[in-house]
Amino acid sequence: MKVIIESPYRPLLPPEDKTPEYVQTLRHQAILEENMCYARHCLSHSLAEGESPFASHLLYTQVLDDTVAAQRELGLTQARAWYDVADLCAIYTDRGISDGMKRGIEYAKKIGLKTEERSILDDEYTAKSYRSRWG
Repeated sequence: MKVIIESPYRPLLPPEDKTPEYVQTLRHQAILEENMCYARHCLSHSLAEGESPFASHLLYTQVLDDTVAAQRELGLTQARAWYDVADLCAIYTDRGISDGMKRGIEYAKKIGLKTEERSILDDEYTAKSYRSRWG
């Protein structure tokens, strides 16, 4: 089964953060790293389920800069081609639902692609592996 992986990429930060900019930058980088680790665990979880997963945010961000609006939009738009051939959109919810995920979920529903909410923390092996790294 071909599965689209939806998990957060961009950090979900409070809109009115009053901390110094360098602290915000460090926090942003740490959360981004955590989100990427989480996405890899989601991918691993899907593979363990016997699925063929695709996580555009793990692939496209290697060549596109998510902080550049046009490049972010290109990645989000081009990922839609994969939704058109997928069997399922798996929504991993342990770290919240980002704006990018919302767009993916809306598109999946628009084209009639089945969606399923998941938690890697419900899977003992994956949860243990994830917690060993991130507590």
